[in-house]
Amino acid sequence: KAFININPPIVTSRKSNKVSTFIGNYHVHKTQQSMVPSLIVFDLDNTLWEPELYKLRKLERAKIQPIAGKDVTLFPAVTSIIESVRSSPKSWSNTKFAVASRTKSVEWAHDLLIQFGLEDFFDYVEIFPGDKKTHFQNLREKSSIPFQEMLFFDDNRDGRFGNCVPVSQMGVLSVHCPRGIHSEDVWSTGLARYKEWSTHRTPNTIVEMDGSMTVASQSSQSERFEGIVKNVNYEKRYGFISYGNRKNQDMFFHFSSLPNAYSDVSKGDKFSFKINRDSKKGKDAATDIQVMSSLDPSQRNNINTVNMRVFSMNLPFAALLANEYKTLETRNGTMFVPFPEGTKMLLHVGQRIYPDGNRHLDVMRSGGLSDEAIAQLKLLPKGFGKGMAVAIVEIGKTYETNLEERCNPDFQRKVAAFGDDSGMRVTEIKRVAYLKRGIKVSGSGGVFKCDIDQDAIPDGWL
Repeated sequence: KAFININPPIVTSRKSNKVSTFIGNYHVHKTQQSMVPSLIVFDLDNTLWEPELYKLRKLERAKIQPIAGKDVTLFPAVTSIIESVRSSPKSWSNTKFAVASRTKSVEWAHDLLIQFGLEDFFDYVEIFPGDKKTHFQNLREKSSIPFQEMLFFDDNRDGRFGNCVPVSQMGVLSVHCPRGIHSEDVWSTGLARYKEWSTHRTPNTIVEMDGSMTVASQSSQSERFEGIVKNVNYEKRYGFISYGNRKNQDMFFHFSSLPNAYSDVSKGDKFSFKINRDSKKGKDAATDIQVMSSLDPSQRNNINTVNMRVFSMNLPFAALLANEYKTLETRNGTMFVPFPEGTKMLLHVGQRIYPDGNRHLDVMRSGGLSDEAIAQLKLLPKGFGKGMAVAIVEIGKTYETNLEERCNPDFQRKVAAFGDDSGMRVTEIKRVAYLKRGIKVSGSGGVFKCDIDQDAIPDGWL
């Protein structure tokens, strides 16, 4: 059996019915042409170009179209690969090219393909948010090419935003390139692995970032587990999760599998996760991790304290939230983004008075409240004050808004602030209740953690 050198630069000559083909330095005879993909499909964001379009929020808010080569750039290897394909059309006459992208910036993506001069390079273009499998079903219908004759490049392997795993389930050989097609080796390796794979065409096969091929486990792709963080190594950025009733080892996880804005992982956190095979180490690892809560309810009866997440607000807004007037909290930062709807946190009162020039009074008066009623809403009960955790809160959805939405009078009253003074990210407050007593807590920025007496939590919240 001949082996393929996957590292040399690409020498592009295209296959035809009469001549041989060169892929890299590997010579493909006409008897081997079935081992060359009939359709090669590319993701866009972080695969062909960077950055991912959703990161261009400033342009989106300003309603400015991104400029190719300035705001968005192709990976250098992509440019050379496309040029080499175009320079030898006969050699690639039996291969079609396609785009499959889930970006929400559909118009931007189409426009950038035109700006980059790629609109005529791709035979099929599928750009719309949703399920990547739908893209490939459309590609099969439009091209009449079987999934087993397709090769797919994508930067996301598995989990909530993963594409390689679900597409590989359809029978497509998927190439995981987390750094995008940053090197021609990514391209030549994918073609070489396709040649090897085409002799058996095993479903669920993925070309990993190190060039190896793995077959994804069906159970790991769909089944979710719940467990408690047992140990954390902050220096090396990994930990272990204790889960299930089975006599198995604790599950390894790396910080890279945590939600993007989540950085305060600690022992006792409750996670929901999937399990996938780490191709480099040959071991299972937790992926697509979702933060659920701070402590497993089954363990709470064994201790007198509970470890909870805390966020801090200054008066008068902390009181307005605790007294159930303020039902929306707005921030420009991503503090609440990692936490799913239903997460419970403690409300801590900061040491300062927020300096809004009493503009909140005008907002509250606009709803018909008297000054006496407003004064009562701005008070904390006796025994509750600055520097204390005073209430427990269950948050709802977190989402982004525009200025027009924030200037809606009803919205402003729920925030207790004018639209111009509010942050772009909104977090719903589903419910709130005062603790049975105020608890002294040292404040900190963002969402932090503390241990408090369990008997201070109101009934029905744990």
